[in-house]
Amino acid sequence: MPTQLELAMNIMIRIFHQYSCKEGDSFKLDKGELKMLLQRELTKFLLCQKKPQLVDKIMQDLDANKDNEVDFNEFVVMVAALTVACNDYFVEQLKKKGK
Repeated sequence: MPTQLELAMNIMIRIFHQYSCKEGDSFKLDKGELKMLLQRELTKFLLCQKKPQLVDKIMQDLDANKDNEVDFNEFVVMVAALTVACNDYFVEQLKKKGK
């Protein structure tokens, strides 16, 4: 039976490939696929953002090799950065409550 962390890793891999196989290179997200993934999988994150060019900015920031696509390694960087930000917020809230 897999651990919770192993399940989380499996889910990340499956989600990436669920969207990457829609157009073009089956192992990379183009801008449309990235936008769809963000809209469906990070709905609350997108709703609280006020920038109309957010997907363009995320794509530009993630696309380390500048091929106009996001590969799995670049995707993991995004998920890790968002996870760190969420943890920082969680820790700050705990500190405010005195825990």
